[in-house]
Amino acid sequence: MSDISRQRAWRRFKANRRGYVSLWLFSILFVLSLGAEVLSNDKPLLVHYQGEYYFPLFVTYPETAFGGDFVTETDYLDPFIRDRLSAGDNWALYPLNPYRYDTINYFAQAPNPAPPSAENLLGTDDRGRDVLARLIYGFRISVLFGLALTVIGVAIGIVAGAIQGYFGGRIDLYAQRFMEVWGSMPELYLLIIFASIFQPSLLLLIVLLSLFGWMGLADYVRAEFLRGRNMDYVRAARALGVSNRTIMWRHLLPNAMTPVITFLPFRVSGAVLALTSLDFLGLGVPPTTPSLGELLAQGKDSIDAWWLSMTTFVVLVGTLMLLIFIGEALRSALDTRQG
Repeated sequence: MSDISRQRAWRRFKANRRGYVSLWLFSILFVLSLGAEVLSNDKPLLVHYQGEYYFPLFVTYPETAFGGDFVTETDYLDPFIRDRLSAGDNWALYPLNPYRYDTINYFAQAPNPAPPSAENLLGTDDRGRDVLARLIYGFRISVLFGLALTVIGVAIGIVAGAIQGYFGGRIDLYAQRFMEVWGSMPELYLLIIFASIFQPSLLLLIVLLSLFGWMGLADYVRAEFLRGRNMDYVRAARALGVSNRTIMWRHLLPNAMTPVITFLPFRVSGAVLALTSLDFLGLGVPPTTPSLGELLAQGKDSIDAWWLSMTTFVVLVGTLMLLIFIGEALRSALDTRQG
């Protein structure tokens, strides 16, 4: 794609106000979530105690450093510690939400799961952990998981589709038969089997889902390479002795990137939804990991705790809507039939 084509595509993308605004909103939310430790944490960002400065976010201090009796790590939510840090000229700068995703509020006034209050803006879950903190960290993990799965799937799909489409013949025939057999494998059953054998983790999920997530994109890349390999400029490059790798990379791949770029937001949204579904079924990340699916499962088990399912539903649906709007805008921007 030439520079002029890129500029025209960007102008068409900006003309789609819904997609353009969605891109900005999603980018801002994602960047903020990358600094989740600064926005939501049970440790102060900065402490001034008896004329000295402390950085609990980066350094672990014992309780005795602030007038306590124990040499264990300081619990900055303890009323005694808070009184010590606010007495006299002492002060502490806490994050906007003074809870981490695994922080248990032992001083809550209501039984868990506790409804929204001044202490916990979105309430607590069944273990007393702050829902807002788990949503922030869960959103970050979901988006990073979706991006990682998309990058791996796109890389494998481009390579597989390019080889099939460019060389054709028996290579294409054997690869298509392999994809038909591989695509018929029961993915959910394999996840259940591996989840019972190995310790659940994000890495395991990425590996398992990447084994199947590349096939849909490979078909589009294969079709573009099949269409372009007999073009005059490709034949001319072959006649000039240009290598197959150079032809595939420099001449055919740029023309085949339109469906790849168009489907990127939709693939990210699909990966986020897949992780949420697996966590909801108990086949995803470990229980201590913040997860949107795990909060939805708690909301299902505790119908009266409406804040668990409602807030998670809003975050999940909002994320998917933003990604879908971005994908629609990309599809419209890359449509060369538009002026």
